[in-house]
Amino acid sequence: MISGVGFFLLMIIGVPIAFVLGITALLYVYSTGNIAILQSMPSKMFNGLQNFGLVAIPMFILLGEIMNRGGITNRLIEFSKVIFGHLRGGLAYVNVVANMFLASIIGSANAQTAVMSQVVVPSMEKEGYKRDFSTALTAGSSIMGPLIPPSMPFIIYGVTAGVSIGSLFLAGILPGVLFAIGFGLYIYLIAKKENFPQSERVGWNKAVKSTLYVLPALSIPILIMAGITTGAFTATESAAIAAFFALIVGAFFYRELKWQHLPQILLRTIITTSTVTFLLATSNIFGWVLNFQRIPQLITDAFLFVADNAIVFLLLVNILLLVVGMFLEGVAALILLTPILLPAAASFGVDPVHLGVIIVINLTLGLLTPPVGTVLFIASAIAQVKIEHLVRRLVPFLAISFAILILITYVPWLTQWIPGMFNPQ
Repeated sequence: MISGVGFFLLMIIGVPIAFVLGITALLYVYSTGNIAILQSMPSKMFNGLQNFGLVAIPMFILLGEIMNRGGITNRLIEFSKVIFGHLRGGLAYVNVVANMFLASIIGSANAQTAVMSQVVVPSMEKEGYKRDFSTALTAGSSIMGPLIPPSMPFIIYGVTAGVSIGSLFLAGILPGVLFAIGFGLYIYLIAKKENFPQSERVGWNKAVKSTLYVLPALSIPILIMAGITTGAFTATESAAIAAFFALIVGAFFYRELKWQHLPQILLRTIITTSTVTFLLATSNIFGWVLNFQRIPQLITDAFLFVADNAIVFLLLVNILLLVVGMFLEGVAALILLTPILLPAAASFGVDPVHLGVIIVINLTLGLLTPPVGTVLFIASAIAQVKIEHLVRRLVPFLAISFAILILITYVPWLTQWIPGMFNPQ
């Protein structure tokens, strides 16, 4: 009881989630008087981090930092402009496509929103788009970040659930494309009504030159997926190889990555990795407390009591995740809920890879909704758009996202087709 009250009080006053989990575990020990448990806590924290799959996290963070600093991100955005800029609402399409490209680099909705809000939103406003629409489109499209590989949430889920990270990467591709198609159709439907601008078509010479110039940048996500699908290397190994290749491209091909940039790149990688790793460590002892109290079993029994088939179960899971995602940071919610939902999902025959995609989509949508929607606040702050205006323009994108979420939930083929074609490690 004391630990439960402490958990919610710490959350309410804004204590970082990693400390909330650790302090709650200590409160449980204090309230039960079982001081002997303290001796096992350090080993529990350490043992939970002894997983080869976790090495992929710093590697993919390093990859994203190198590609951003090396000018690779900007090349991908410029390439999108050349291909789609001539259409009515061309820059809006560019926003969506560029988000797809960035998703294959960054793998984080928050980081992706920060980059696109700084680069694309000002360009769209300069061309005549309303700033609140441009910002809403940027924030909404960021949902593709954790879906199209590489993806930090998929890595964390894979390690927590004991599921192939390669399979999760492949499972997220088609859902990510569906979101891009959905947003693209919406742009097409409103382009004339809102009188979106239309740029001139670039000449063939410039298009060919731009394509050739962007090939080294495009080859990096292709290298990752080719290695995973062919079994040449694991998802973790692909991250290291891609980071090395991005270093070569940024330093020697585009010549924007300098040696003096490396200390800052490595420092940012270390800080981000340390934050995630500490959260994983404290979540291990918190999960241990939950298992000690049989919380996962009790929740599984509750699901089995309320739901009598997989359809109802998945509906309840979506509702639970959407609500939790509104109040709890995505990675923390992923770590907490995965061990709880997996046993119940297994009882209804839900594939763990399919469940992982559903969880990640739901928790990413939580980043777009108040009161704790970090993507919402990042986009609002950088683009200088009031939250209430941004939320209003986000409604159509959220409606499209919910529709696609339901489609993915009840059509497992959308997440299982591509992994079924390969046997990723």
